[in-house]
Amino acid sequence: MKMKRLPTVRAALLAVPERNEDPWLVEELWMREAVGIIGGEPKCGKSFLALDLAVAVAAGIPCLRRFPVRHSGPVLLFAAEDAATIVRQRLEGIAYAAGVEFKCLNIHVITIPVLRLDRREHCQALQATVACLRPALLVLDPFVRLHAIDENVAGEVAPLLGFLRSLQRDHHTAVALVHHARKGAGHQRGGQALRGSSELHAWGDSNLYLCRIGQSLTLSIEHRAAPSSDRLQLALITKPPALALSIVDKQTLEPPQQPQASAQKRLEQILAEAKAPLTQRQLRDAARMRASHVGDALANLVAAGRVIRSADGYSISSL
Repeated sequence: MKMKRLPTVRAALLAVPERNEDPWLVEELWMREAVGIIGGEPKCGKSFLALDLAVAVAAGIPCLRRFPVRHSGPVLLFAAEDAATIVRQRLEGIAYAAGVEFKCLNIHVITIPVLRLDRREHCQALQATVACLRPALLVLDPFVRLHAIDENVAGEVAPLLGFLRSLQRDHHTAVALVHHARKGAGHQRGGQALRGSSELHAWGDSNLYLCRIGQSLTLSIEHRAAPSSDRLQLALITKPPALALSIVDKQTLEPPQQPQASAQKRLEQILAEAKAPLTQRQLRDAARMRASHVGDALANLVAAGRVIRSADGYSISSL
């Protein structure tokens, strides 16, 4: 019996990527439509980082107040270990720290108590939800609550990761999977410290690894097809009602931009792209920022002569 050959195409005839297509979902942090791991030992801020990523993508604002979002959109979230009230409280705190309206966040939280990727009916339901919402990002936290398999057996892990990869390819969504590292593995490279099969490390296109040594919390960024960064210093900053991770490594990065300066830049960008003057309410809705932040930023922009206020609203100064 003659075997049917596999289809092939000459390399020069492969589809050419669009030149203007931005490869980033969140610049330097997560590739567009990438699957990957947010990993680290217990109690090192993995869930806070995942929620910060979710707020950033949903609102189109910099993640960790530093990494710009290039493609914003809806976010689908399943938080298996936290009560709904805790999830809401954390999202509200991060939104407040970022200066965005919590009620405007396009984040959809899956509310069923159990979601299992090793159950066909659960996978079908998740796939239908992703197909309906078309999220730019799917966050699943954590992996250990999504199955009843042996994480150390590659043959059992691979089908679950393959399903998530199919969601990414079929629906053009990024997937962030929160996963634990082995206890006491802080001295190892992030991917090698992950608990379970090496399939998990190999699977990711973009991976974020948190490591706590004493009072020091660091973030390492790993990409399959882009430069990576290592050991960025983080801290969980509490300024009620804000509670969010922030970058504090002044040697690696410039000091974080002040919220007011960031708000002014965002409003100027919106006004520059507008074809007509915008009211303060329209600007607030477009920027998804708190009304008080919009008002203060506009007052500074008008005083600096960069924005003009008229009876129709606000517009960029032509001077």
